[in-house]
Amino acid sequence: ACSTAPPRRTGRRSRSARPTGRGAADRERLIPRAELRAARARKASRPDWRAYLASWDRQQEEFNPDRERRFNVMFEVLRAQVGPRFTALDLGCGPGSLTQRMLRRFPRARSVAVDYDPVVLRIGKGALGTLGGRLTWVDAKLGRDGWTQSLPVRRFDAAVSTTALHWLEPPELRALYRDLHRLLRRGGVFLNGDIMPWGADSPGPRRIAQKVRKARHGKTGRPRFNGWERWWARAEKDPFLRDAFEEQRAREAEHPHGEPPSLQVHRDALRRAGFREVETVWEDLDNRVLMALR
Repeated sequence: ACSTAPPRRTGRRSRSARPTGRGAADRERLIPRAELRAARARKASRPDWRAYLASWDRQQEEFNPDRERRFNVMFEVLRAQVGPRFTALDLGCGPGSLTQRMLRRFPRARSVAVDYDPVVLRIGKGALGTLGGRLTWVDAKLGRDGWTQSLPVRRFDAAVSTTALHWLEPPELRALYRDLHRLLRRGGVFLNGDIMPWGADSPGPRRIAQKVRKARHGKTGRPRFNGWERWWARAEKDPFLRDAFEEQRAREAEHPHGEPPSLQVHRDALRRAGFREVETVWEDLDNRVLMALR
C-alpha cells in the first residue's frame, strides 16, 4: 500500500489537469490491435488450472465423502504435535489439495510437495504456484533410491499423505518409511490418510467390512469411480497436457491396480523403520488416518 495520501480535491480541475489515461485500458490502446487480439486469444485458450483443481476435488469427494473430515483430523493432530509453524513434506501430493488446505489452515507453515505424475504436477503448479513462497514442488518417485536428493531441505517437522500411498507395493513402502524416519526431526509426526484394509490376519473384521461396503455401495462393495475416470479422460484431451501425458506414459507413472497394502503392512513397516509409536487416530472401516511418531 502507498504511504502517501492522495491529494485533496480543492475544486473543479482544468481540462489540462485531468488524467490522460485509465490504467490498463489506456495501455491496451497503445498496443497494435492485431497483437492485442493475439494476446487475448492466448489468454482465453489457456487452461483454467484452478478449475482443474476444483474438479479434481469434486471427483475425489464422490468416492470419499469423508475426505474433508479426514483432512481436518490430520490438521488437528498437526497442531497438537508440532504447533502452528512447521515445515511439512507432502508425499504423493497430486495437484496439491492437501497442501492447499494445510497452508490455508496454518499461515506460518511451509510445504514441500512431492509427486512423480507430470500431469497432476502441471495442474498443481498452474493452480497454486508457490503460495507466496511457502510451497515448493518436487518431481520425484517415492521409494526410489536417491529420491530424497531432490528435496530442498533435509529435515521436516511433519510428513503427510492422503489417498496416495496405496499405490505403492510393500517393498517400496518399506523403503519410503525408512527414508521418512531419517527426514523427520525427533518429535515429528507422520500422518497418512488412505485406504488401509485389514489383512489376512484379521479375517473377522475384513469380512464384516466387506458386508458393510456392500450395504453402502451395492454388490461390488466399492464406491463408484465414474468421476475419476471422466476427469482423466477429459484431461487427456487437453492439448496443454499432451506432453505431460506422454511423459507420464514414458515414466510408467499411471496408477496401478490391485489390493492396497494392509493396515498391518503399514504398521510393521513404520515400526521397523524406527518410529516409536504407530496408531490409528481416525477410521471408518478401512478408510483411516494412521499416525506415526518419530
